[in-house]
Amino acid sequence: MKIVPIVIAMGLSLRAVSAGTPEYGYHVIRAYPHDPQAFTEGLFYLNGFLYESTGLQGHSSVRKVELETGKIVQQRQLPASYFGEGIVNWRDRVYQLTWLNHTGFVYDLDTFALRNEFHYPGEGWALTQNGSSIIMDDGTPQIRFWDPETLTEVRRIIVTDRGEPVNNLNELEWVEGEIFANVWGTNRIARIDPASGAVAGWIDLTGLLSSPDQAGSPEAVLNGIAYDAQQKRLFVTGKHWPKLFQIQLIPRAKPQ
Repeated sequence: MKIVPIVIAMGLSLRAVSAGTPEYGYHVIRAYPHDPQAFTEGLFYLNGFLYESTGLQGHSSVRKVELETGKIVQQRQLPASYFGEGIVNWRDRVYQLTWLNHTGFVYDLDTFALRNEFHYPGEGWALTQNGSSIIMDDGTPQIRFWDPETLTEVRRIIVTDRGEPVNNLNELEWVEGEIFANVWGTNRIARIDPASGAVAGWIDLTGLLSSPDQAGSPEAVLNGIAYDAQQKRLFVTGKHWPKLFQIQLIPRAKPQ
């Protein structure tokens, strides 16, 4: 099938959908090294580096990573009582969620020095931002929009696919005006309309990581999306994955 540049593939609107929800496959542009010990919970790309949050009690961290080599160039460990979750940058800060503690951390972007803590109701799963709001999810079909300076909630959307709520929304990324969301425990990424919450398309990444690379681990699931907006590069990885992939999307025939 024809491979289209990601900027074009991401330009479809909900109004263009005549029947069903559009489906996308993928083409691997390049594979990069990724720390197989990283239980990836959050990921974003900034100024040539990947920033990653890892989970599991006693192993949670926030780290800055070289894209080309996978080398960790900067890292801060969380206290053992916290399970790290999603991260996002805002100006000179990095925000990180934790899973069950209702507590988030604010770090200095350059040094990872702890600057503050914040609190929120419910579980913490993922973060991204669109230039005006910080966007957060909690594993339910709801996505919250926060004021980035006060971290107060501004609004919520409920994510649905043809009217049915979509549960287990995990890692988030803002991509060309849409919210991309891993669906935990699956090989699928939902492309979400940020105004309505409707799923504009599904990306199926089945087979992206080979079985030998997964090493039979049930925890080695897809989770981690980063987007280089300047060069239009989309990166994906997973928990305990030894590789991170740059991919292009391939439109599939519309479901009838």
